[in-house]
Amino acid sequence: MSEGHVQLGEVNTWFAEYGDGDPLVMLHPGGADGRAFGPNVDTLATGLRVYSPDRRGHGRTADVAGPISFELMAQDTIAFLETVVGAPAHLVGYSDGAIVALHVALRRPDLVRRVVLAAGVFHLDGWLPGVIDSEEEPAPFFAENYGEVSPDGIEHFGVVLAKTNRMHAEEPTFTDVDLQGATVPVLVMVADDDEMALEHSIALYRSLPGAELAVVPGTSHGLLVEKPTLCNTIILDFLTQDPITPIAPRRRSPGTVDADGT
Repeated sequence: MSEGHVQLGEVNTWFAEYGDGDPLVMLHPGGADGRAFGPNVDTLATGLRVYSPDRRGHGRTADVAGPISFELMAQDTIAFLETVVGAPAHLVGYSDGAIVALHVALRRPDLVRRVVLAAGVFHLDGWLPGVIDSEEEPAPFFAENYGEVSPDGIEHFGVVLAKTNRMHAEEPTFTDVDLQGATVPVLVMVADDDEMALEHSIALYRSLPGAELAVVPGTSHGLLVEKPTLCNTIILDFLTQDPITPIAPRRRSPGTVDADGT
């Protein structure tokens, strides 16, 4: 593994790099950082070059003046793809990271090969009640985890929390029409007891042309950590294997997107 910072506009982005092969950029959940992929990166890096950046205001990447939004984090990710990766890459986004990945795939499909959207929503109404609108303080773990590595110090956690709470109250707001414009292959992955309605994930799967769907049994919103072996196998199969020729006729609508995005 190698690690370091890269200046992308106003954001001094920390990232780690693992393995060798086709590039894969992993986008962590909100309130967390690249350490959330601890049970995943070593396996995924056996055949892929894995990049794990910490987004603005998260982990080892300092906060900057102004809001935090999915749109801004997507712009940061696009800059990372252009500057650090330098080629179209696979994306694996987890929770908030899935929303960022969806933004990037819709805005800059030329930079994206295949996308895994794990435990994310396409519209804020998809979250179950109490997930983003709870009045309870977050568990102390989140502040402690932030304070362990943040260059801004644990005292800045409340500032970032207020910014992300504001973001979650307003975003994302993609429509079916937006999703139907996707031109890259997508795997929608969700736990069977997740923090969004399963029906919302199915709507995401049905609206994205030719998307694939994986419901991971016996897991919660922490599915990538709870069953890493199963999740890693599903992700690697989607990212590295050609689509099969089905025995039965395809019955899905709208049409399919091939592995090369056509």
